[in-house]
Amino acid sequence: MLKYNVRGENIEVTDALRSYVEKRLNKLEKYFELNQDVIAHVNLRVYRDHSAKVEVTIPLPYLVLRAEETTDDMYRSIDFVSEKLERQIRKYKTRVNRKSREKGLQDFFVEQPEEEKKPSEFDIVRNKRVSLKPMDPEEAILQMDMLEHDFFVFEDAETNGTSVVYRRNDGRYGLIETNE
Repeated sequence: MLKYNVRGENIEVTDALRSYVEKRLNKLEKYFELNQDVIAHVNLRVYRDHSAKVEVTIPLPYLVLRAEETTDDMYRSIDFVSEKLERQIRKYKTRVNRKSREKGLQDFFVEQPEEEKKPSEFDIVRNKRVSLKPMDPEEAILQMDMLEHDFFVFEDAETNGTSVVYRRNDGRYGLIETNE
């Protein structure tokens, strides 16, 4: 079952707004076989120019769905982000789901809260803890694209070594393997 954590920045999350978010995102449930509760993290933000940004992150047992959209209307942003997530799911569901079920993959990223630090020349502003999961490079590329990242760290199922796939400037992909 999909549950919601809806937050607002510079906007009060009204019951009507929360209800609309839930209504739009509930349409995504038909794509999943959820045996456990999954929390959709929704962040609604309004900027000074009155543009409305919606960010949605849904950590699933076998992948993390993420999309964001900015328009001049909050409800339109919600519609667009919902459609974007649905396109992502349709695009990747068959391939990722099949491989994930075979390998029993879990969540890929665990967000770590930012700690207060004194600024330095090499100031780390964000920290993520990564659980390396066994997969092949093709699946790692799918996960990287799903998360809209430029690189993805994973455990190569064939070599059991740590590897990184990345998006090159020419639009193709690169693979970095470690000598272990």
